[in-house]
Amino acid sequence: MVTIDRQEPNLGVLLFVAYRELEQRAHDAVIAAGVTDITMAQARVMARIGAHGTRVSDLAVQARVTKQSAAFLVEQLEKAGYVERVPDPLDGRARLVRLTSQSDEVVAVANAEVAQVLGEWTGQVGLGRLRQVHQTLLELCELID
Repeated sequence: MVTIDRQEPNLGVLLFVAYRELEQRAHDAVIAAGVTDITMAQARVMARIGAHGTRVSDLAVQARVTKQSAAFLVEQLEKAGYVERVPDPLDGRARLVRLTSQSDEVVAVANAEVAQVLGEWTGQVGLGRLRQVHQTLLELCELID
C-alpha cells in the first residue's frame, strides 16, 4: 500500500505546477515578441494541433473543453490567420485544423521559451533526472492516453 504524506503536494498538483509554468512562460514570450492577439485559451488549443492537422473534436478532448468552445477558439484563430480548416483525407465528411505559416513565428518563440525553461530546470536538477522524469511520463502516457 502506498502512503501519502499530507505535508507534500500530491503528484497531480506538482505536474500541474510544472505544466502551468511552461505554458505561462511560453505565452508570455509570445506576447513579449509582439504577438498580442492570441489568448491563453487559444494557445492551449493551438499547442495541441498535430503536424498533419487535428479535428476540432480531438482538440476539445485534449484541451479539456467542450466541442463548442474548441470550435469557437479555432474560429478565432482562423480569423486571425493562425490556423486553417482543410478536408480530412481519411474522411471526406470531416475537417482538420492545421497551423498556417503565419503561426510559424508564434510556435518558434513558444518553443524557444520552453527550451529555456527546460534548460533552467536541467541546471537545477540535472539532465539525467529531467530525462528520467520525461521518460517516465512518456511511459505513463502510453498507458493512459
